[in-house]
Amino acid sequence: MPFLSPVRTSRQRVVGAGAPRIHRAWWVALAGFVAMVGAAGFRSVPGVLINPLHEEFGWSHGTIGMAVSINMLLYGLFSPFAAALMDRFGIRPVLTAALLLLATGGGLTVFMTQPWQLWLLWGFLVGLGAGSISMAFIATLVNRWFVTQRGLVSGVLTAAGAAGQLIFLPAVAWLATSYGWRVPALFVAGTALLVLPLVLYAVRDHPHEIGLEAYGASESAPTQPRAARTGNAAAMALSGLAEAARTRTFWLLAGGFAVCGASTNGLVGTHFVPAAHDHGMPLTAAAGLLAVIGIVDIIGTIGSGFLTDRIDPRLLLAVYYTLRGLSLMALPTLFGPEVQPSMWAFIIFYGLDWVATVPPTVALCQEHFGDKAPVVFGWVFASHQVGAAVAATGAGLIRDTQGSYDFAWLGAGALCLLATVCSLLVPRHRASSPVSAFG
Repeated sequence: MPFLSPVRTSRQRVVGAGAPRIHRAWWVALAGFVAMVGAAGFRSVPGVLINPLHEEFGWSHGTIGMAVSINMLLYGLFSPFAAALMDRFGIRPVLTAALLLLATGGGLTVFMTQPWQLWLLWGFLVGLGAGSISMAFIATLVNRWFVTQRGLVSGVLTAAGAAGQLIFLPAVAWLATSYGWRVPALFVAGTALLVLPLVLYAVRDHPHEIGLEAYGASESAPTQPRAARTGNAAAMALSGLAEAARTRTFWLLAGGFAVCGASTNGLVGTHFVPAAHDHGMPLTAAAGLLAVIGIVDIIGTIGSGFLTDRIDPRLLLAVYYTLRGLSLMALPTLFGPEVQPSMWAFIIFYGLDWVATVPPTVALCQEHFGDKAPVVFGWVFASHQVGAAVAATGAGLIRDTQGSYDFAWLGAGALCLLATVCSLLVPRHRASSPVSAFG
């Protein structure tokens, strides 16, 4: 059975005996999944609240989009530092602090009256908290707890973001419509606090802490004990960037992932609901469509993880970016007051591709950068969020100046085709030198 420990090592015999049981790595992965679902709830809220905030305070789409941009920028830029902090202090303390930041930043927004307060709370505090429970966290957990099935686990954990969107978007839209935007803000903040006990109970930094080997390790090739870390976390993150930045692989992956962020979180995740509302679609209906993207994305991302273990990740990325670009170019013709079959086709097609890019990107970082992969992927993910931040503000400005989002959809589609080229130019990995990218 795939979820059972495949090899009973000497470490495992010390801890337990008897009938085979589910390997602890899967429980840690489950706790990570739930934590990412909670973080995703915060990231799904701004797109739904743009119109309510605009109506109550008179703030422009660009002003509100700036808060989303700050959030997305910090979500990405703090990711490699979070990976270094997890390496220095452990996974559980960093996750605990992140959940507390999310709850504090979200809860205090109910008292705001000025744009700068939105930027500080939803932009800065929530951005830092979410940045600690981001894709670099996935890379760290997978590297520590799994030797086999890494692509599949990466896909499942990445799908947690879609699951969070699925859970929170309809609820947030309904609460905002029925009770105003403050109630959903408190709802999501409370949810972050509810996740905290599970993290404290289930998550451990490394399998050796509880006398286990990582899932898939064998007695002939056990995982190495994790050395104690005493260095400065910021220095570790910056040195990882300095080494990776000397390679072509890093810049190709970062460039493609910047487009990924711009064409998903920054554009569709933030502006799809108000764009649909511009064409007469009710707020709850538009939010429901985003939730369906979340449902479909769970299938697409887990499937992508499965394929990543079997197919060249570069080719997968090229296919994903091409299909996404073509679908975004068709989107402006699909909006209307009613949800037509053509819009449903887009939602399903686009949803399968939403974050399917993550497992192959993680795999390429692991192949080219070895044990530095979590920090390097943190920087690659930072580029993802830089792209998302630019798109969140840029699309809002396009809407303010042009009166529609059409140019934003077409521009994002063209950038996706450029990302296809970047993916195909990533060098083939040299199996004999797993960290040759730094050579």
